[in-house]
Amino acid sequence: MELCNCIEPPWPAGELLMKYQYISDFFIALAYFSIPLELIYFVKKSAVFPYRWVLVQFGAFIVLCGATHLINLWTFTLHTKTVAVVMTTAKVLTAAVSCATALMLVHIIPDLLSVKTRELFLKNKAAELDREMGLIRTQEETGRHVRMLTHEIRSTLDRHTILKTTLVELGRTLGLEECALWMPTRTGLELQLSYTLRHQNPVGFTVPIQLPVINQVFNTNRAVKISPNSPVARLRPTGMYMPGEVVAVRVPLLHLSNFQIHDWPELSTRRYALMVLMLPSDSARQWHVHELELVEVVADQVAVALSHAAILEESMKARDLLMEQNVALDHARREAETAVRARNDFLAVMNHEMRTPMHAIIALSSLLLETELTPEQRLMVETVLKSSNLLSTLINDVLDLSRLEDGSLKLEIGTFSLHTLFRETYNLIKPIASVKKLNFTLSLSSELPEFAIGDEKRLMQVLLNVVGNAVKFTKEGSISVSAFVAKLDSLREFRAPDLISIPSDNHFYLRIEVKDTGLGINPQDLPKLFMKFVQSQPTKNSSGLGLAICKRFVNLMEGHICIESEGLGKGSTAIVIVKLGIPGRSNESKLSFVHKVPRNQVKPAFSGLKVVLMDDNSVGRMVTKGLLVHLGCDVLAVGSGDECVRVINHEHKVVFLDVSMPDVNSFEVAVRIHEKFSKRMDRPLIVALTGNTDRMTKENCRRVGMNGVLLKPVSVDKMRSALSELLEKGFFVESK
Repeated sequence: MELCNCIEPPWPAGELLMKYQYISDFFIALAYFSIPLELIYFVKKSAVFPYRWVLVQFGAFIVLCGATHLINLWTFTLHTKTVAVVMTTAKVLTAAVSCATALMLVHIIPDLLSVKTRELFLKNKAAELDREMGLIRTQEETGRHVRMLTHEIRSTLDRHTILKTTLVELGRTLGLEECALWMPTRTGLELQLSYTLRHQNPVGFTVPIQLPVINQVFNTNRAVKISPNSPVARLRPTGMYMPGEVVAVRVPLLHLSNFQIHDWPELSTRRYALMVLMLPSDSARQWHVHELELVEVVADQVAVALSHAAILEESMKARDLLMEQNVALDHARREAETAVRARNDFLAVMNHEMRTPMHAIIALSSLLLETELTPEQRLMVETVLKSSNLLSTLINDVLDLSRLEDGSLKLEIGTFSLHTLFRETYNLIKPIASVKKLNFTLSLSSELPEFAIGDEKRLMQVLLNVVGNAVKFTKEGSISVSAFVAKLDSLREFRAPDLISIPSDNHFYLRIEVKDTGLGINPQDLPKLFMKFVQSQPTKNSSGLGLAICKRFVNLMEGHICIESEGLGKGSTAIVIVKLGIPGRSNESKLSFVHKVPRNQVKPAFSGLKVVLMDDNSVGRMVTKGLLVHLGCDVLAVGSGDECVRVINHEHKVVFLDVSMPDVNSFEVAVRIHEKFSKRMDRPLIVALTGNTDRMTKENCRRVGMNGVLLKPVSVDKMRSALSELLEKGFFVESK
């Protein structure tokens, strides 16, 4: 075996030293061979790693290094040329791979550093995301606490409950040792301890509102940390404990300029209450941001709830006040209704009581006029009759005014002769004007319709009142009455709110002007003429009711009335405008007035007409019986309803019932009379005698089937006309 000359002779070394090197190379080679196995496992598990080929190259480098150390095991002794060649090849490959790896790492290291940088960036972003998620969770927790507190606070609208609930819930949620609320006093110069968490009965002491710590809190809407030793924070017992942190926050109060709530100040500028919150003593705990935000939100919610409570309390006060006012108004209404009923009852009684003697006076006077009298006696009787009629008119005026005021008076609309109305008025006033030697003229326009639709009696009452006043207050000169159809253009000159002229083919406006040369009226007295019981100086002897009633009547007729005068001694002009309807068929309307012409000229007799008269008043019964007997009737007078029903038979054609009897229901008597006669043709005609002019009386008469209503007082002519119309038509309607 030849010796290898490729290497130098082995270095002489001790046996022990060679042994250690041999063992070391073995373990180095073993370690080098194990590392590639680990790299292969890593490459297999890291398939997504972008630099796997770098790891493969590095593994090859390690394997070659291990192989080099392994080959060195054979170099410690004499070795062959083959071993030297293998050793040289391994070292050359190792050197090449080592250089390639070194050069490659120069390019790879920056990329690895950038990956590391991105890794750090992502870690930072992840940390920030974690912090944000924590903040979100904190905000959600804060929101949950806020909703819970808000629900508890707003579960009631009592301000004391709201404030106490706020302190309790904040103390429970935040784990507070103490929580207090300072409210401004009435003067607004101090804060008073009003509510605390731990003390059931606050001591109520005060601190000046101008303290620096209070101003510091009031000047911001954020929760502010304050010193535990400040005056508003000295709520815990003193001791050796370290006080916890204290924060304070303002609670806005509602502008109370329109409210006065118990002992709260009446504020016109913005003011605040102060809420103080204290962490437990000897605690390392501090206030966190989300806790401060929770306190701020709760303070705002308390302010809203307090404003709602203040509004509710004031609304409840307003409601109670309104209820008291409603009770007072209802009481006043009942008293007014009672007064109206009492007035109506009084007027009804007085109406009956006054008309009963007036009935006797007018009836007997009219009977007396139809006897043989000397001229002097006739004049006296006529004077008595005229005076009685005037007194009856005054009674009617009082009753009309009462019904006009309570709205119970309604117009009685019908077709009438307008020309006849003016002629009758002229015939009534002409004798009085002749006595005073006054020139009295009547002028009717050719365009004035002969017939019209309206309330004939009310219109005649207005005309008689206005013309009567002209005659009364004119000592000498003339009086002229003119009537014509008013043009719509002429109606606008009055500018009266109660006169609204609307053109139509179904109605027209009648204008009446009454001019006199009498005393005249002061211009300043003109607005007072239509007031009740108010007269101008020349009319002190007037009743003061006529014109007031006339104005009400004219208003009901959708018209206007006024009086013009240039002053005292210059006369006056009364202008009356009323709205009247136009009959559709005037020829048929004329037929209803045929009976009026002979009624004042012909005096029919009723000889043998059997009549029953029921009246509990002996004087009234005697007077009415005298009228009927004078007209030729066979009269049976009774004083009670039972007697009337008992004595009536088929021979009686007419029954007069006084419906104002206090102890007798005359309407029931009428029903019993109808029930007594089964056949309608056998029933007598029933006429009501009454002094009441109200609509209810007329409706009751119509309801029980009466054939007419005769209003007291009754004269001979009035009774004669009533009987004539009753026997001719089977019914009649008579009013004042």
